[in-house]
Amino acid sequence: MLLYFIRFLFFLTAASVLLVGLNETAKSEQDIKVFIVGLAICIITIITEWLTPKKSLSALAGVFFGLLIGILISWAMTRVIEMLNEIYNLQLQEMTLRMIIWMAGMCICYLTISIVVRTKDDFRFVIPYLEFSRQIKGLRPLVLDTSVIIDGRIADIANTRFFDSPLIVPRFVLNELQLIADSADKMKRNRGRRGLDMLNKLQHNPSVEVIVDDTPPPGIEEKAGVDQKLVAFSKNCNGRLVTNDYNLNKVAQLRGVDVVNINDLANSLKTVTLPGETMQVKIIRMGEDQRQGVGYLEDGTMVVVEGGNDRIGQMINFTVTSALQTSAGRMIFGKLEDGSVSSSPAPVGASASGGASNGTENGFRRNNYQNRPPRKY
Repeated sequence: MLLYFIRFLFFLTAASVLLVGLNETAKSEQDIKVFIVGLAICIITIITEWLTPKKSLSALAGVFFGLLIGILISWAMTRVIEMLNEIYNLQLQEMTLRMIIWMAGMCICYLTISIVVRTKDDFRFVIPYLEFSRQIKGLRPLVLDTSVIIDGRIADIANTRFFDSPLIVPRFVLNELQLIADSADKMKRNRGRRGLDMLNKLQHNPSVEVIVDDTPPPGIEEKAGVDQKLVAFSKNCNGRLVTNDYNLNKVAQLRGVDVVNINDLANSLKTVTLPGETMQVKIIRMGEDQRQGVGYLEDGTMVVVEGGNDRIGQMINFTVTSALQTSAGRMIFGKLEDGSVSSSPAPVGASASGGASNGTENGFRRNNYQNRPPRKY
């Protein structure tokens, strides 16, 4: 609405100036032509601005910087051309000389603008133009990854008014969501649509500010991967990257980008379990070892119970022996409260008392679960 008002105000001001100028002249045919041409230029300017797609601030700054350099070089070249005309007595007519100067100026401006726009991310020694990075005032923004949006827990966290910083969704992330939503694979299509629904839910949430940013990441080609663009984008806007992707998490940390992992946040909010506590879980399948049964708590925590292989489908009480905390989630190891175990032989390397040996604890194969790759949404 504000942009429409500015356009209307510009047209009204330009028309008023032209009318005042026409009234103060002799209103000859030439004056009327000047009025019509000026009015047409104003209309063309508004239409051009209206039809021009949104550009990044760095690209516009590069254009103006290149134009400024081109004007300065053109001014110097004008003096050089006039001096050459006098020294070598070329006897160029005034109109011809002016035409040469104008053509040279336009070519120089074009070259400087094109060079600056294409190399603006490589020049790091010219005044503020060098960086073209945005200086964020106030709280650092949170840059959302595709996996976090599809996961959906970010919307529930936003409802708690936990975020004070704005949430930024880069345009290439939105494009990836749309590409996933249009996939021929049903699973991917459902995930993409879920991500778009979650993003729409976030945008209509009054507790958080969501910004879809069209700024391209500096120094990154258009064909580069989304992960590479996310790291460059977050570094450019001095933001924190929110992701569930384990590999992207590590790469971003190596590049010096702060990462917020939703899994880490969820794990830190889970109830702390200490060895010796008694808990209840339903065994749903066998574990990596024949003597192990696997179940899940209500919050999704994986539980491995020694001797639970013959209790599949039953709700059992078990005693916690240890817990394993990783970025991919949390696991709890325990044994049946009554001490009963299956009759299958103990794993190789376990002591008679069931102690830890060769990387096992209480006869459990922990490494098989610990080294399992994290779940990516």
